[in-house]
Amino acid sequence: MTYAMVDKQLRLRGFLFNLFFRKSSEAKFLKLMHSAKKFAEKAKGRKIKGIHSSEEWITREDGTILRLCIYRPKHSVNNVPGVLWLHGGGYALGIPEFFFDSYKKLIGASDCIIVAPDYRLSIETPYPAALEDAYTALKWMKSHAKELGIRPDQLMVGGESAGGGLTAALCLYARDKDEVKIAFQMPLYPMIDDRMITESAKENNAPVLNSRMNELAWKLYLDKLSGKDVPYYAAPARATDYRNLPPAVTFVGDLEPFRDETIQYVENLRKAGVPVDFKVFSGCYHGFDIINPKADVSRDATAFFINTFKCAVDNLDSRSKQL
Repeated sequence: MTYAMVDKQLRLRGFLFNLFFRKSSEAKFLKLMHSAKKFAEKAKGRKIKGIHSSEEWITREDGTILRLCIYRPKHSVNNVPGVLWLHGGGYALGIPEFFFDSYKKLIGASDCIIVAPDYRLSIETPYPAALEDAYTALKWMKSHAKELGIRPDQLMVGGESAGGGLTAALCLYARDKDEVKIAFQMPLYPMIDDRMITESAKENNAPVLNSRMNELAWKLYLDKLSGKDVPYYAAPARATDYRNLPPAVTFVGDLEPFRDETIQYVENLRKAGVPVDFKVFSGCYHGFDIINPKADVSRDATAFFINTFKCAVDNLDSRSKQL
């Protein structure tokens, strides 16, 4: 890949991101993740202008505490969809507060209540901790739907990158457990294949996320499972049965490592009879919509995702009224 292949409006920020954040060695990558975690601690509890923000602390099965960030419209709402949003960061970094733009756009498109868990990160607790936290939050949403103002038949799940991977994993996990029904999934450019066997994942040198960083992130997340018989709840691309999963929307950039595994995930869903809205955006690296949200192509990608979300909400509501 050359920089000439990158969308002109994305080039500068992609270059600057690499300059400050790309690390080639495992030790440097881990040090960067720990530094990012310390920085993130200062942002916890930050309010978001234009929407109502609150926190809840719930108990995991082992007795430890999971923090949930809850976002809702400023005006009073009830009986609206509930969206479990799982943040990105390679499973290794990030907090819910960093992805406020997504919450504002989702709420702006259709009244909903968003629950974003501050799930455990791989730098301290590898798989299955993040997935367990996501499922704990999902069950809590269902059991507290009435007091939250959420419709229990309109529980949705979404996230970007590693959050997209957790979304796909959670949909498989919830289907198999058969305790909570997910109505719609939004795994944006998901991190779902540890094998890195697709063409786009091999020797990828794109800005923001390349093959080396992808390898290091998977190694941290899988820990002792790395290179072994990895369960599909950890890497959803390893699943062989995609039946009875919720309808989906996703998009991906054509330059990034996750391009081909996202395309394959979409194909697998469609072959299983699951409806999917999907687009590939040209000249785009990983997370382009977040790195430069004002770029024309980022606006197009966000509009596609948000409009599909609104259509999903409207269709679910129409279907519910008919029953």
